[in-house]
Amino acid sequence: MLSAFSIGPTHRLLFAVLFASFLAGASGSAQELGPKEIIQRSAEVNRRDWDAAPDYDYFLRERDGEKIKTYEEIMLAGSRYERLVAVDDKPLSPEDEAKEQRRFQKAVAQRQQESPSEREQRIGAYRKVIDRDHVLMGEMTKALDFISSGRQMLGRREVYVLNGTLRADYHPPNSQAKALTGMQGTLWIDAANFHWVKAEAEVVRPVWIYGFLTRIEPGTHFELEQEPIADGLWMPSHFLMEARAKVLLLFPHYEQDDNTYSSYHKPGTIPADANHVKMTIPGQAQPAIH
Repeated sequence: MLSAFSIGPTHRLLFAVLFASFLAGASGSAQELGPKEIIQRSAEVNRRDWDAAPDYDYFLRERDGEKIKTYEEIMLAGSRYERLVAVDDKPLSPEDEAKEQRRFQKAVAQRQQESPSEREQRIGAYRKVIDRDHVLMGEMTKALDFISSGRQMLGRREVYVLNGTLRADYHPPNSQAKALTGMQGTLWIDAANFHWVKAEAEVVRPVWIYGFLTRIEPGTHFELEQEPIADGLWMPSHFLMEARAKVLLLFPHYEQDDNTYSSYHKPGTIPADANHVKMTIPGQAQPAIH
């Protein structure tokens, strides 16, 4: 589909983190702050979450229609490596597990043998995606006006609710950000520490991007949920995207991502309470790469 929405499994957690990048917060009382101040102060704590994300591996359970695949997302020599570990919540067969292990070892060897310029190019491409999406998500605070709807309980957490509506005077800096001109959304922010708990956004009017090649249609919808993992850090736990578009006004396109993130862990370890399918974890025998 479009690069603004079509993202491979390796980058979906990144997109989810970025989607929440302006929602976490710093110390202080939400009662004393307006929506603009809440969002502005959120950048400090969320930046810490953002910076810490590469220090953690995690499991991604990706649902595509009736098919479910589970991956371990590994930071390997400066960029993510994605290793398939289960299909339809069942561990791989011995043959498929061996195949994935060979693929992993090949990637390790390739990255160990890279020249400095090749390594720089690979990591640069990874960082380019991060930086591009970070800029895009940062534009969300400029594209929407937020008003407070007060506080409510979301599960066991008291949250501050902000509703965002379209700003008529917003001018997107690029084609990707233009998609934001058709959106509205709601943010649920933890009232105790300003961390983001939940966000929803939807396209409410058609938006052309990439000139007149693709039109994002109403009904395009995003949901993101986030939970604390360790040391005061918060990471995404669930991301749902339903994207509708028309290419050249002739070809309708529908895309859905339903992703669950779990068992954040330092490289080479897995948590004892991991709730994913039990499997062999390549990190337990990874060669060190510096």
